[in-house]
Amino acid sequence: MEWWQAFILGIVQGLTEFLPVSSSGHLMIFKEILGVDGEGFLDFTVTVHFATVLATLVVFWGVIWKLLKGFFQFKYNDETDYVCKILVSLIPVALVGFLFKDQVDALFSGELWQVGVGLCITAALLWVSDSAGKRFKVPVAKDQRNGISYWQAFVVGLAQAFAVVPGVSRSGSTISTGLLTGVKRENMAQFSFLMVLIPIIGEQSLDLLKVAVGKEAFGAGVGTLPLILGFVAAFFSGLFACKVMIAIVKKAKLLWFALYCLVVAAIIFWLSF
Repeated sequence: MEWWQAFILGIVQGLTEFLPVSSSGHLMIFKEILGVDGEGFLDFTVTVHFATVLATLVVFWGVIWKLLKGFFQFKYNDETDYVCKILVSLIPVALVGFLFKDQVDALFSGELWQVGVGLCITAALLWVSDSAGKRFKVPVAKDQRNGISYWQAFVVGLAQAFAVVPGVSRSGSTISTGLLTGVKRENMAQFSFLMVLIPIIGEQSLDLLKVAVGKEAFGAGVGTLPLILGFVAAFFSGLFACKVMIAIVKKAKLLWFALYCLVVAAIIFWLSF
């Protein structure tokens, strides 16, 4: 991978991670456009995802610090309730990671048309959640403390687990699912971004541990400079996109992102077939 390819891919990751258009899908699309070799691409993907996680930490640091202080008071307050619901949301993706890791890794070496299918699924979720919210009033859960209940957190977690498929947007699927279950927009945006922190940090930590004990060479086929440039590009573009997405989820129509996903999917199908 050339340094300029890594830089462009990092910007793509940062801009699309927080928008409901699938960052993993766009990485695979631009991988084909730029002619990037597939060797080490999964390591690069993990690295730029970690960069956007750090961007999330920066944007939400005040919220995160408040949650940590409240949680470590070791009593069931609002902060403990919120952290516990985040942990509940992680159960599905943890099971997928432990039981189907090889199958998930294989998805990133699949055909590009599969990304198109994933984008169509994302578009459907965005359209349904945007239109259903106007036509139907979902009853508020009785235990909806902090704006989200335990069962809603778990269902949103199922959506995150399904979003390991390239082309299926993590933020799009989780936000759409949350809205369909009755979580308000302003609450869902924050929860969606915070719930991804632990899985990505955990995956990156495991990869670094394997490198430390000599089990595998991280970034083989990519190179140190491309990894660094991709990381930096993803971090700063992610800072921008995260703040933009928070405002969009609260006010804008998700339908426009659904249309964008369909257009990109159509282009992919046209190029693939």
